[in-house]
Amino acid sequence: MEWDLRRMESELRQINPDLLQPSKSFKKPSSGTVTINVGGYLYAAQRHTLAKHPGSLLEEVVSGKRPVQHVDSMGNTFIDRDGPIFRHVLNFLRTGDLILPDDFKEVALLRREADFYRLSELGQALQEWEQVQAAQREPAFLEVTDSHERSQGLKVYCSDTSFIEKVKGRLVQISKSRLDGFPEEFEVSSNVIQFRHFIKSEQGSRLVLKEDSTFLCTLETLKLETVMMALRGGFRLLTCLDSSRGSVAQCEALHFVK
Repeated sequence: MEWDLRRMESELRQINPDLLQPSKSFKKPSSGTVTINVGGYLYAAQRHTLAKHPGSLLEEVVSGKRPVQHVDSMGNTFIDRDGPIFRHVLNFLRTGDLILPDDFKEVALLRREADFYRLSELGQALQEWEQVQAAQREPAFLEVTDSHERSQGLKVYCSDTSFIEKVKGRLVQISKSRLDGFPEEFEVSSNVIQFRHFIKSEQGSRLVLKEDSTFLCTLETLKLETVMMALRGGFRLLTCLDSSRGSVAQCEALHFVK
């Protein structure tokens, strides 16, 4: 049986004249959208995203400042660079943040791509990411010392500044029925907090635990809270000085590592 194509087309047109016509819902690509070919990988993005950093290679390409030297078979701008790694470049342009997998192994390659595209902001973000990763790989040390003298008070040192921030976030000063936040006078540096006193000259001023408003009236109470936060955070106790007193809260020095 032979197919009569002309007859079939005529019958289809009678059933639905629009069936053999281009879809009316089809729209031409928006002039605000750009498709580029990076090493054989196609990426589509809004024009203003690629032009976000003036002076970068991508900004020059999409703005017409730099003539397109190569196009692929579909007419897309072709950039002869690593295709898969470009997703991190594009995501940085979209969000302004560099979010990489914890096991990311192509730092050197991404740095070269940042240099090629003249994205100094990406290079700086990558450097900061490396510093954070290095800090996470290094052991974190925590030292809690108590001279048992009111003038010296309790000192908390931690090489991991995030733990110091957690301690600060756990405590709040209350005065005259209002929350005043963590007292800045106790913060020596980003790694050290030194509590020299608890009751200030202002009547009714006191430190409390932020979540349950428990009154912290002694160094021992605060020390025990710090120790519990350390243990919950993955620190383990290495040494304790003068443990003969029979209580962790009574020890003069506690050393932890994570």
